[in-house]
Amino acid sequence: MPDPDTRNPSHEFVKPIDALLGIVVAACRLVTGVSLVFLTVIFGWLVFGRYVLNATPTWVEQAALLLVMTIAFLGAAVGVHEHSHLSVTVLRRAVPTWMRTIFVIATDVLMAIFGGLMLYYGAKLTLFKWGSMIPLIQLPEGLRSMPLTVSGALILLFSLGHLLRLALGLDQRSDTIR
Repeated sequence: MPDPDTRNPSHEFVKPIDALLGIVVAACRLVTGVSLVFLTVIFGWLVFGRYVLNATPTWVEQAALLLVMTIAFLGAAVGVHEHSHLSVTVLRRAVPTWMRTIFVIATDVLMAIFGGLMLYYGAKLTLFKWGSMIPLIQLPEGLRSMPLTVSGALILLFSLGHLLRLALGLDQRSDTIR
C-alpha cells in the first residue's frame, strides 16, 4: 500500500471525492440514528397507548415499516463503504493471498452491478407506487421503496469509488494484495 504522503500528485482528485463520500456516510449515519431513536419513541408510545390509555395508536406500525426500511438499507450502504458488510468480505478473507485481488475486483464489480440494479428497479417501484397512499399515515406509498433506491445509488457509488482507488493503487483495504 502506498504511503499517503508519497502518493502520486496526479491522484489528488481522489481526496475531494473521499471527503464527499465521507460526508454522505456521515449523513447516512445521522439519518439511521435519528430513525432508530424515532422508532424507539413511537414504539414506546404504542405500548403506553395500548396498556395505559387503552387506545392503540394504529399509525405506529406503518411508520415503523418506513423507519426499518430506512435503517436497514442505509446501514447496508454504509457497511459496503466501510467494508464491514459481512457478505462483502468473508469470502475474500477465506481464500489464499494470491486470489484476494481478483476477489476484491470481482466483489466490487458485482456490488456495483447489484447497486445499479437496486437503483434502477427501486426507482421504477418508487415512481409506480408514488400515486397511492400508505393507510393510516397518508404518505405516498413510494416512500417505502425510496430507501431501496437511495441505497442502490450509494452502493453503486461506493463500489465505483473502491474500484477507482484500487486502479490507482490507493486501496487501503486489509484484504487486498499490495
